[in-house]
Amino acid sequence: MVFDDTEFTATEIGLIRRLDTPRKVQRWLRALPYNFEKHGETLRTFRMVRRLNTAHCLEAAITAATILEQHGFSPTLLDLESIDGLDHVLFLYRENGWWGTVAKSRDPGLHGRKPVYTSVRQLVRSYFAPYIDRTGRIEGFGVYDLADLRRVDWRLSRRHVRKVERVLIDMPHERIRSSDAEYSRWHARYLAYKKRFPDLRPSYYDNRQEWL
Repeated sequence: MVFDDTEFTATEIGLIRRLDTPRKVQRWLRALPYNFEKHGETLRTFRMVRRLNTAHCLEAAITAATILEQHGFSPTLLDLESIDGLDHVLFLYRENGWWGTVAKSRDPGLHGRKPVYTSVRQLVRSYFAPYIDRTGRIEGFGVYDLADLRRVDWRLSRRHVRKVERVLIDMPHERIRSSDAEYSRWHARYLAYKKRFPDLRPSYYDNRQEWL
C-alpha cells in the first residue's frame, strides 16, 4: 500500500486494506444503496461515501479511485458521453496490459468490467447496448487522471468536490459511433421489456460474462 496512514482514519484504513482488488471494490460498491440525491445534488468523496454508505456513479468512481490508488492503480476516470446529456462515470484500470472498470449504476449493465479489453475504445463498446434506455446512446468518451487535479481534495474532503464534475465535462471527448440498426434493435427491446416489467432493470445483454 502507498498511502500515508496519517491521512486516513483507522476505519478507512481497515476498509482500504480489505478492498485490495477491483473485484472486491466492485462488490462493496454494488452493495451500497444508490444515492438518488433526493435532498439536492451531491458529489462526495471516499470519506463521505464510506460514512454515509451511499453513492451515485461519479461518487462511486471517485471512491474506487481513492481505494485502488492505495494498491498501486492510477486514479483514472472514464466518462461516457450520451446523446441525452446523462453521462456515466467509471473508474478505469489496467491489469496485465488489459483494460477494465469499476462502476456503480442503477442499471446492472453499467457496472464494472473485467480486465479483458485490449483498448479503452473496445471497453467503451461493451457499454453500447446496456446504455440504451428511452433516451440514452453513447456518442463519446474521455479519460481523466485525478492525479492531475490540483488544489482539490477529491479523496477525503468533507465538502462536495464539484470541480471533478467540471473537469470531466470540459475535457476533450473522443467521438465513437454505434450502428443505427443495432441501436434500433436494442431500443425496441428495452421499450418492450419496460412495458412488461416497469419496475425492473434489464440484464439480458450478450456480454454478461465480461461484467466484473
